[in-house]
Amino acid sequence: MSVKRPDPVDVEVGHRIRIERLARGLSQTALASQLGVTFQQVQKYEKGVNRVGAGRLTKIAEVLGVPVGTFFSGKEVLASEASTVPGAASPLKLLTVSGAFRLLRAYAEIEDSNLRRSIVDLVEQISERR
Repeated sequence: MSVKRPDPVDVEVGHRIRIERLARGLSQTALASQLGVTFQQVQKYEKGVNRVGAGRLTKIAEVLGVPVGTFFSGKEVLASEASTVPGAASPLKLLTVSGAFRLLRAYAEIEDSNLRRSIVDLVEQISERR
């Protein structure tokens, strides 16, 4: 018997939900509370294990203050749809900054969670000095 794997589209939608949730500083529990589900359900959505229905995805978009199209791929989504939160750019647009993708890829390879936390703290301190 083969192991069932999540659909790549569900995984991508889940990753985008996570990115937008983190960009707004919401925990899985806080998002789940506003959706009327458990935080475990939000975890499953974000991993792509459970498919997000159209109605639920619409509610997630409302809670996060983004258009529903934010959760789907395509250049037109990233380029033309701005967040409905004033002054908040899509976190995916940050990847267009020179070196951002390389930095993110290297960061993801660091296994020590304390070191990762220290790096984030350092970068935040540096960015506040400008």
